[in-house]
Amino acid sequence: MGVGVDIVDVARFALVLERHPRLAERLFTEDERRDARSRPERLAARFAAKEAVLKALCVGIGAVPWHSIEIRSEPSGAPTVLLHGVAASLATRSGVGRLHVSLTHTSVTAAAFVVASSAKESPGAG
Repeated sequence: MGVGVDIVDVARFALVLERHPRLAERLFTEDERRDARSRPERLAARFAAKEAVLKALCVGIGAVPWHSIEIRSEPSGAPTVLLHGVAASLATRSGVGRLHVSLTHTSVTAAAFVVASSAKESPGAG
């Protein structure tokens, strides 16, 4: 139904977080900050994922609150997307049943790729 990709420069993102300490609280839930252990490259990957989710849902920045898109880690370490409130409503209205996410990062860059699949798709399909 949609795809999104985003890349973030880790050093630049870390500098912005350093200059604006409360920004991490505005962008990320407490659970996201804990999962990332406040490491800049992990937070940058989660930010890239949030932007990729917006692209996969065919909307731009500002369409939903940042906390309504949550990037969490499964016990296995695999990333997953949880939508809340406005973002969940948007996905439902659009027919999106699942968001598949992949994250990667180095000390230099962080990237995320998201695929939005149909609510009609069976769990094992695609």
